[in-house]
Amino acid sequence: MNETNKLLHNTKARNTIYSEAGIGILGNSALLLHILRLIRGQRPRLTDLPIGLLALIHILMLLVMSLVATDIFMPWRRWGDTTCKLIMFLYRFFRSLSLCASSLLSILQAITLSPRSSCLAKFKHKSPYHMLGCLLFLSVFYTSIGSPLISYVVATPNLTSSHLMYLTESCSLVPMNYSVQHTFYILLTSRDVIFVGLMALSSGYMVTFLCRHKKSRVLYSTSLSHKPSAERRATWTILCLMSFFVVMYTLDSVSAYLRSVSDDPMFYCMSILIGHGYATASPFLVLSTEKSVINIFKSMCERAVNTWLSRDG
Repeated sequence: MNETNKLLHNTKARNTIYSEAGIGILGNSALLLHILRLIRGQRPRLTDLPIGLLALIHILMLLVMSLVATDIFMPWRRWGDTTCKLIMFLYRFFRSLSLCASSLLSILQAITLSPRSSCLAKFKHKSPYHMLGCLLFLSVFYTSIGSPLISYVVATPNLTSSHLMYLTESCSLVPMNYSVQHTFYILLTSRDVIFVGLMALSSGYMVTFLCRHKKSRVLYSTSLSHKPSAERRATWTILCLMSFFVVMYTLDSVSAYLRSVSDDPMFYCMSILIGHGYATASPFLVLSTEKSVINIFKSMCERAVNTWLSRDG
């Protein structure tokens, strides 16, 4: 538990983690408001609701992460067993929701691209709101596999033990015997492989579709044919989003391994930062491809420049 004292006085790590949470909450809030504006008064696209849900999930996840960071860097008072179990359950639950929503988003975009002859075409006419039930089912399935781990979370006793694994200033993880630990490792790894595999399959389908239809542009001579359609732009955005998720997921797995074999508190901070990098950066990736947002941003920049020039003159 020596890492506790080091983290308490590490202001650089504290400011970095809180900055990441603040930037992520602002970005996801802007994305959520943008999606709500799009779906108001018109039939939403199949992927609009999952993107909005993903933004909301990331806001809640970053808020819970802020609570965890507060108990690491600025503990006001010790949490009890119930509070520790609740906070850690919410922490893992929103992370699982993020993975499930990202997988669902990739699958839905693949459905959107599928031709009429495809077996996926019958899902095109489903209401986006039906996907809420699918997301809930996937999330319950995903979370239920790792839920027994919460029983190993306890409030850190006053007399700390070297056998307890540090989670926060108030919470620790009771060590598990080898068989239980090995079983959980297999279950959690298999679970993640399933969802990341679904994401990879749907992304591969989209890449194949785009490459197959790329040569069709040559058949058209008008300049309009060379402009990417809104559907293609959305597809490339989601492909970039999924690729970024896979990169951050891989880095998160590496940082978790480093933390398990080392007591260095910096590995713990690095794990927190990397684990929430996708939630922080993903809304800006989506917003950067929305023409209306880009136009608003350009207008704001032009007004700021004109105001500055008028004052300077």
